[in-house]
Amino acid sequence: MRIPQFDCRKYSFYLRIHHNLLMFNYLNLFIMNVVENIVKIRREKFISQEFIANALGVDTAVVSNIENGKRELKVKELEIISKALDVDVLYLLTYPHVYVRKGKDEPKPMEAVLQLKLTGEKRDQILKLIFGDSDLKLLNE
Repeated sequence: MRIPQFDCRKYSFYLRIHHNLLMFNYLNLFIMNVVENIVKIRREKFISQEFIANALGVDTAVVSNIENGKRELKVKELEIISKALDVDVLYLLTYPHVYVRKGKDEPKPMEAVLQLKLTGEKRDQILKLIFGDSDLKLLNE
C-alpha cells in the first residue's frame, strides 16, 4: 500500500495568504495598542485633543478619528505626537513599561578631587561639616 505524498506547492499560496492575514492582524493590534497608549498618556498629562491637533496641523476631528480607530496613525504623526506629549516615541510603543537603554547612553561615574588649603578655625568648620563631630577627632590625631 502506497502512502500519498503531500504536495506543499499546492497549498503554499494558501499558506502565504494565511501568514499575511496573521501578520496584518498582529500589526493592527500593535497599532491600536500604540493609539491606546497615546490616549492614556494624553489624558494622564491633561492634554487636549485640540493641542495634539494643533501640533499635527489638522482638525480635532482627525485626532478623534485616530483615537477611535477610524483613521490610521501615520509614522510621521507618531513622532509629532510624541513631541507634543513630551515623551520619546519608544515610550509610546512600550507604555506603561519604561524602556531603558543600556550601554553608550549610560552616564559614566565621575570622579572629582577638590583640594582646599584651610587653616585654623575654617579648617575645623569644613571638616566638621563634612565628617561630623566624631570623625573630627580622628582626623586631628
